[in-house]
Formats: sequence, C-alpha cells, structure tokens
Amino acid sequence: MPFALFQLIPPYHWWRTVFFLIPAIGVYTVLLGTLSVVSSFFDSSGEFGHRCARTWARLILWTTGVRVTTRGIERLDPKQSYVLASNHQSIYDIPIAFASLPLQLRIIAKASLGRFPFLGWHLQRTGHLLVDRQNPGAGVLKKMAKLIGGSRSLIVFPEGTRSTDGVVGRFKGGMFLLAIEAGLPVVPVSIAGSRFVMLKGRLMTCPGDVTMTVHDPIATEGVTREQAREFAERVRAIVRTAVDEDEAGAGPGKPPHAGV
Repeated sequence: MPFALFQLIPPYHWWRTVFFLIPAIGVYTVLLGTLSVVSSFFDSSGEFGHRCARTWARLILWTTGVRVTTRGIERLDPKQSYVLASNHQSIYDIPIAFASLPLQLRIIAKASLGRFPFLGWHLQRTGHLLVDRQNPGAGVLKKMAKLIGGSRSLIVFPEGTRSTDGVVGRFKGGMFLLAIEAGLPVVPVSIAGSRFVMLKGRLMTCPGDVTMTVHDPIATEGVTREQAREFAERVRAIVRTAVDEDEAGAGPGKPPHAGV
C-alpha cells in the first residue's frame, strides 16, 4: 500500500497523535520551557524566551506536517507594537502565529495556566498577560503598557472560541477596547485551513496546508471607547473576507487545505 494512501486511514492519525506527536510535544515543552525560564533570570526583555517559543511552535508544525503559506508579512514592522486580531479555528493557531510572524508575540491567558509546569512558567517569566477573569482589573492595561515599551505585540482571538465550520464568528469588543486604551494599532489576521489539522473536540491531528493572511494595520487614534463594537465589526469583516476566499478556493466538496 503506498505510504500516501496509508496516511489517509484515520486510525493511523489517531495512533500517530497519541503515541508519537503528544510525547514529542511534551519533550519540546520541557526542554524549551526550561531554557526559557532559565534565560528569564538574565534576559528581562524575554527575547530569548520568545525564540524558544518560536522554536517550539516550528517543531510542533514540522512534527505534525503542517505547511503554512503566509501573505502580507511585509506589512509588519518588527520594531512596532501591535494587537493582532485573528479568527480561531484550531489550537494550532497559536503555534502557527508564533512560527510565522516576525514579531515578539505575547498572548492573553487565564491566570491558572501560569501554574502549569514549564509552559505556565514560561508564560509567567516572559511577559505574557495572565489574567484573573473573575477580577481582571486595571492590571491588564499596565501590562499592555509594558508591551509597548518592549516593542512586543499581543495576539488575540476575539471570537472567544474555536470555529467548527470555518465561519468567522462575532468578534467581542473587549479585546479592541484594550487596544484603543493602549493606543496600539490593530492588525487583522486571517487563518484558513487550520481546523482540518485538529478538529475541535477530536484527539487526532492530520498533516495539512494552512494559509495566514496579514492585513494592513488599522490605527486606533481617534477611536473612542463607545466605538469599540463598531471597530470590532470592521476588523471582523476584513478577516472574514480573506478566510471565505481561501476556504472557497479549495474547491466544492473538498476539505480546504487538508492534506497528507
């Protein structure tokens, strides 16, 4: 049986995920998380820690067999801080972003995640925004100010949950309110095809092709708090248009970007 045909058998991907991919990611997380935490005692900027995160992301994509095509990367200035607002199809969206974007990226995560060995320690020590969702308070804005000072960028997924069918859901306004308050430009980011790598609710990964489109940054100067909802819809419309085009381009009846 040809190897490519053998890969099409779903049980193969399940066994590959459980007995190869998950242990491999565990090893990557322990080794690179340790390097990141140790480096944080000497590198307050978190730059080396981010390099560890980027290497971790690239190893995950390589091990899984995910191929990412990027468009519009030239629109980003590595010395500028942004809030990048992306649609959310898969837990692979974070590795895809870290591996592909030439920026010092940070994420917003639940404070409880900071207690996880290695991964959580890395998040705590390298400037990610760990938020107590019961009482976020003004601490988030203070951390946003630190992002600006360190030429770091924040990537957010304003849908709040992963899409199961590729349709870009409603963007919540809170994330954009943070960008408006901090005066940071917002960059719409469209990710298409990642949901076929690992479907929501399924413990199985498949190799595949993903397209990431980076759109022009949108300035937040002059945008008021009351306009945050309207601003969110504007960003969503840009993200959705590119996702719809990429999904439609895969052809009728064929899972977009799915591959072996």
